[in-house]
Amino acid sequence: MRLLLTLFFTAITIGIFAQRKTKAPQPTPAEERMANYEKRNALTNSSIANGLRFESIGPSIMSGRVVDIAVNPKRTTEFYVAYASGGLWHTDNNGTTFESVFDSEITLTIGAIAVDWNSGHIWIGSGEVNSSRSSYAGTGMYHSPDRGQNWDFKGLAETHHIGRVIIHPKNPDIVWVAALGHLYSPNKERGVFKTEDGGATWTKTLFVNGNTGAVDMEIDDSNPDHLFVSMWNRERRAWNFVEGGPGSGVFESSNGGDLWTKISTADLGFPQGDNIGRIGIDFADIEGDWVIYAMVDNQNEREEQDEAGDDELSKNDFKNMSVAEFDGVSNADLQEYLESNGFASEYDSTAVRDMVSKGKIEPRALYEYLTDANADLFDKPIVGGEVYRYSKSSGKWNRTHEDYIDDVVFTYGYYFGLIECHPNRPSDVYIAGVPILKSSDSGANWEGINADNMHVDHHVIWLDPKIEGHMIIGNDGGINITYDGGESYIKCNNPPVGQFYTVNVDYAQNYNVYGGLQDNGVWKGPNDYQAGPGWHQEGKYPYEMLMGGDGMQVEIDMRDNETVYTGYQFGHYYRLQGRSRHYFHPKHELGERPLRWNWQTPIHLSHHNQDILYMGSNRFHRSMDQGDNWETLSGDLTQGGKPGDVPFGTLTMIHESPLQFGLIYVGSDDGRIHRSADVGNSWTEITGKLPKDLWVTRVIASSHQKDRVYATLNGYRSDHFDAYVYVSEDQGENWTRLGLNLPKEPVNVIKEDPVNQDLLYVGTDNGLYISLDRGKNFMTIDSELPPVAIHDLVIQEETRDLVIGTHGRSLYKLNINQLQDWSSDSELEIFDLGNVYASDSWGGSGWSVWFGYDEPSIDLPMYSKDAGMIDLRLESDSGLVLTTWKDTLLFKGFNTLEYDLTYDKSQMSALEKELNAGLKDEIDPIELEEADNGKTYLPIGSYRLIASMNGMEAEKTLVVE
Repeated sequence: MRLLLTLFFTAITIGIFAQRKTKAPQPTPAEERMANYEKRNALTNSSIANGLRFESIGPSIMSGRVVDIAVNPKRTTEFYVAYASGGLWHTDNNGTTFESVFDSEITLTIGAIAVDWNSGHIWIGSGEVNSSRSSYAGTGMYHSPDRGQNWDFKGLAETHHIGRVIIHPKNPDIVWVAALGHLYSPNKERGVFKTEDGGATWTKTLFVNGNTGAVDMEIDDSNPDHLFVSMWNRERRAWNFVEGGPGSGVFESSNGGDLWTKISTADLGFPQGDNIGRIGIDFADIEGDWVIYAMVDNQNEREEQDEAGDDELSKNDFKNMSVAEFDGVSNADLQEYLESNGFASEYDSTAVRDMVSKGKIEPRALYEYLTDANADLFDKPIVGGEVYRYSKSSGKWNRTHEDYIDDVVFTYGYYFGLIECHPNRPSDVYIAGVPILKSSDSGANWEGINADNMHVDHHVIWLDPKIEGHMIIGNDGGINITYDGGESYIKCNNPPVGQFYTVNVDYAQNYNVYGGLQDNGVWKGPNDYQAGPGWHQEGKYPYEMLMGGDGMQVEIDMRDNETVYTGYQFGHYYRLQGRSRHYFHPKHELGERPLRWNWQTPIHLSHHNQDILYMGSNRFHRSMDQGDNWETLSGDLTQGGKPGDVPFGTLTMIHESPLQFGLIYVGSDDGRIHRSADVGNSWTEITGKLPKDLWVTRVIASSHQKDRVYATLNGYRSDHFDAYVYVSEDQGENWTRLGLNLPKEPVNVIKEDPVNQDLLYVGTDNGLYISLDRGKNFMTIDSELPPVAIHDLVIQEETRDLVIGTHGRSLYKLNINQLQDWSSDSELEIFDLGNVYASDSWGGSGWSVWFGYDEPSIDLPMYSKDAGMIDLRLESDSGLVLTTWKDTLLFKGFNTLEYDLTYDKSQMSALEKELNAGLKDEIDPIELEEADNGKTYLPIGSYRLIASMNGMEAEKTLVVE
């Protein structure tokens, strides 16, 4: 049995699975995915929502996963940073600020970059290579001839994930690509590709098999015909990840990558077998005797070591224990085991021994009770990361170290594979996983060089050949720079590239936004956050971390806006109340099969009674007292799981109808949807004729019609990228497909507008779409929003704000009053202008003119059936024209103009006279004055804003309070 089968599933045998005999979702062909670009453009061209503008509300301090760095060798304060799902960013001031340069292509996900600094040419290999749960498939190669100003697609769209791109040091038309290939399905478009004509044509020069791709590549700069590449044999499915295989290995080419020779053979000393996983490599030239280092993810099981003197029972002791062997365990030892491992109090040694003797359970149940997918990530006794060294002179591989290198890549070496040696001192070697380690003796001994102000999970290291101790490091928390070899680091997290899984809001007076992020915990911050360095002076960043790990779903009790439910992966959740934390994680009964928990375990706080909290494993759980006590109310609501090392057959979604207490819907990762009408006590499957075996990302009960429910399905984990959106008008008895004009992009979330039942929002792996006709047709919104994955969205109903959680560009906010209030009969309309509060500071300079003036402005949300020039006029209540101006509606449909709250200085006397008319004698007259900046601002009062265009006119009241 493979070691990689997680303990979580050890108790399950294939015989219990009732699998549907249906055709699995098939990978979407590249040509269909590439057609999405034109389809998305068509939806943009026909959209009436292009002029709406989302506002980035951060946060940035925790950053997101960095996958590659390219540094200008002549001026190292300039470099590019590639983020896994956040695009490409450029800095010319050593990371103080960054500018995004890859926002307008079909995808943002990047695996590797290469820059020719002499010519300004940039190559991007799209599609992250780290094979994670949210590693998005790219669409091949992109090229910029002008430092990122313009981009051209250069083929290889079917590769999906690219590990390395190398430009020939003397001929920029020659480029090599290490393509890993599909993540969730076998394919032939993987291996090494080479172009000699700047990407016009490509030749595949190395291919091993349909599950083995190229993950890393190195070139000998002194001899560009001399290259090395590492191949990685891996198979990922939604339920299992085979991290290694016989196709993994290292290859060498001496003729420019046209022919390759495998040098990682057994006779040359390289580890072998089905469990050799990802391999990172680095090359160094040592006075003519070159060396190649390899960081190997060795998934083979360790040799058992005797633990002399350790008589304490562990869960593994019970894994294969017979009843006779159990009878030989003393009561004292058994009781100590039960107490030290947190068994429920009713399971004391006497009760457990009685259950075993009566055949109610087997001893193995004492092992199964403690199985936990998160802990099992760390607990498998595998060899783990190893470092090997091969030199030209020896022609052999040698492991550089005697002992295991523990606590670096743990059991998830598939996520790392980073090794670098110093360009001037090849004996200085760096490897990275969760921490960074350095060796000064060619890998024999290691020391850690992580720091308190840097993230763990590292993916790229750049070593300066000219400045001693200067390194730039990219990790799951962004960019760190050191000038003293790792003694101290600068954190350069200016870009808002957070990878949010979830987002939610409270209903405090100035509401807060909450979200769970990939490997960056759960955060809370103000909705009006504006990026800037001022927090350095104030001493506190506006957002704060609530907890670590991988941040998951967040529910907030609206009665106090302080009680928060959230947690980390695989269903480990807490109730947070001030400094108090109450942990909850429902358990199965001793003797039952272990519960299966999704990575993003769903929770849901009842709309009707916020003491009631729902939670889903593969079964449905309910707490009536804020998570203190739990009931398991259902059987298995999935297809039953599958054997593998990834929890599967789990619930992914829970939602209760806002219109009927106890009407609850749940969805699973294997395609089942159930409904309960009695608060979870009984369940009816309503999957019906929906497509089978897709991941249910959302089941949302309508807030307008009790019997209406929406569902979205996702085939990402089969490399199947169609968009599945459905509605039912009879509580799921029958389903109708919506959004037939959506591009082939996996759907992550759907939201029905709480005000306008015809208004729907859909977030996919490549952006946000809205429908104004209840899903018959969708359009893009905000033509400047990058094509980032939208994982979640929420509407703050009191302020009418839509907040979206992106997996790569943090959080955005948009006031949607114009969408909610729009009527299809409108030709020209001004929407609600909101509250405007007068301030004595308008136009003022504060305590120093050198800091500029306070110059306010407000948004003017408008709709026009035509784009073009528009006339605007502001009048007093009596009809006094205070100011007129012209502006341009750039888009047909919704636009947002700006107004600076000034009026014509020539009207100041007339307005003052009007304001004083009718005032009683004892009231001091109003005196209007110019502000410090020479402008005149509206005083407190009510005004009329009138817009005119092409014979149409619209009016709205503007109140300054």
